[in-house]
Amino acid sequence: MTRSIAAFEKVKARAAGRKGGDAVLRSLLGPVPDNASLAGLADDRILSMMAMRIFSAGFVWRVIGQKWPAFEEAFLGFEPKRLLFQPDDYWHDLTMDKRIVRNPQKIRAVRDNAAFIERVSAEHGSFGRFLAGWPKDGQIGLMAFLGKNGKRLGGNTGQYFLRWAGWDAFILSPDMVLALRDAGLDVAEAPSSRKDLAAIQEQMNRWAGETGLPYAHLSRILAMSVGENRSLDALRRRLGGEE
Repeated sequence: MTRSIAAFEKVKARAAGRKGGDAVLRSLLGPVPDNASLAGLADDRILSMMAMRIFSAGFVWRVIGQKWPAFEEAFLGFEPKRLLFQPDDYWHDLTMDKRIVRNPQKIRAVRDNAAFIERVSAEHGSFGRFLAGWPKDGQIGLMAFLGKNGKRLGGNTGQYFLRWAGWDAFILSPDMVLALRDAGLDVAEAPSSRKDLAAIQEQMNRWAGETGLPYAHLSRILAMSVGENRSLDALRRRLGGEE
């Protein structure tokens, strides 16, 4: 028998109770994303954010953030056209460059994603304009596009890239998925099938319409309503991109 889906107000009330009240919960949600503003985001900043999320995967975010000025220098400001003009020797030398994390696969991903950004920009004017024009109720489709056409942008990395770029994205973290399942949504613990992802998108769209909340806020509230009750300091560090 199909379970009914809990009203989001119930989820929100539980999250607020765990965090110390509605005011504290609101302080942990971050600014309201504005997808339209991404149209003004330069391609070099898009590639920089892609690269940061790729290098941060499986690493301490704070360490990557501290080293990022050196990454910017090593990768020539992440200007796609300039990077694509570099010879193979440049990319080989980066694998021995102590200014950055010397992971050959991730370094190669920067090169591949520079080409990806150039292709999309040629069609849409810029990658930021492409992101700004993607329907906000279609994140699962955008994730699929990034995963298929970009390099190392599938799964959570692609989701975190969208969030860091300022796109109104939800993050399918274990806690968020647990909250969805607890609310009655019939999806796997680690959803990856088209059916499960479509069900998640549909439910998030429904809650966004009912509450008027952005997807990023819905996502954070869901994650804070279950699982380990992390400290406020830890949550604020994560909100600030430190971990």
